[in-house]
Amino acid sequence: MTDVAQREQATPVASEKLIGKRRAGDRFFLGLSTTAAVSIMVILAGVAIFLILKGLPAITANWETNSDLAGYQNKNWGSFWNYVAPLLWGSIWSALIALVLGAPVAIGIALFISHYAPRRLASGLAYVVDLLAAVPSIVFGLWGVIVMRPFLLPLAEFLNQYFGWIPLFQGPVSSTGSTMLAGGVVLAVMILPIVTALTREIFLQTPRLNEEAALALGATRWEMIRLAVFPYARSGMVSAILLGLGRALGETMAIALIISPSLLFSVAVLTDGYNSQTIAANIANNFPIATDLQRSALIGTGLMLFVVSLAVNMIARGILGRSDRKARTSPKIGKRV
Repeated sequence: MTDVAQREQATPVASEKLIGKRRAGDRFFLGLSTTAAVSIMVILAGVAIFLILKGLPAITANWETNSDLAGYQNKNWGSFWNYVAPLLWGSIWSALIALVLGAPVAIGIALFISHYAPRRLASGLAYVVDLLAAVPSIVFGLWGVIVMRPFLLPLAEFLNQYFGWIPLFQGPVSSTGSTMLAGGVVLAVMILPIVTALTREIFLQTPRLNEEAALALGATRWEMIRLAVFPYARSGMVSAILLGLGRALGETMAIALIISPSLLFSVAVLTDGYNSQTIAANIANNFPIATDLQRSALIGTGLMLFVVSLAVNMIARGILGRSDRKARTSPKIGKRV
């Protein structure tokens, strides 16, 4: 038998062995990925069960007669829901301020990187923005205390003097800068990476055919972006903003260090002592000194924040998934690099 015939006979055997190895590897990685996916769901369910079991005693307790809860944090709340309501408002309010200040900047940065900046500059700028995600929140908090609080004092006085008739800018101006405005600015910087990264990727997925058609009809670059890019990326931009909202809702140390809070409903952003406290910062400040039932109340507030954050992220993922399906079904002549 010639060497050629021997090689022809050996080839099927080698192929079968190779296919067998691939199948074994496929089964291994399928099991590994399935285990990872299931573990995420188990961990999420475990966190929810833990929060429910630990927070339930305070949620169902009578706050008016219980010695640990009556007058907790210098106020008679009457019930758990009266206690958690101003905290939930403070968390949502600070996150909304961060979105109003940070989302337009993040979208502008993403648009500059995807459609205006030279390729080399765009890569470097995208890398710098992504580095912000690696900065610990405590560092942002210290930066807010040392830099942003005194920096924003002249702006706070200006807003109070000329726009004090607006509820947001009413009240005595803080002399220390421990305001919701400073906390919102720091939170806005903290959500920049996630909003910028997501919107940048959505902008880059815009079909080149749509952009070139707009330019061929005589549109300027801005008109092309407004007519071709923004309509295509609208759902992705909304989902990115909602994910940024979820990031801002759970922030702890930056808010705990910067603002001077109170447990009340307030929209003032320039005052000391009239800033609505957030759930995460309230837990961080009071958990070490709380009794067992008071810790249960704090965990119950964490459960409320968990539910709100989960709902926000689920809405964002749903919108982003719809955007991805739209991107897959749209014709692509080429992708911008």
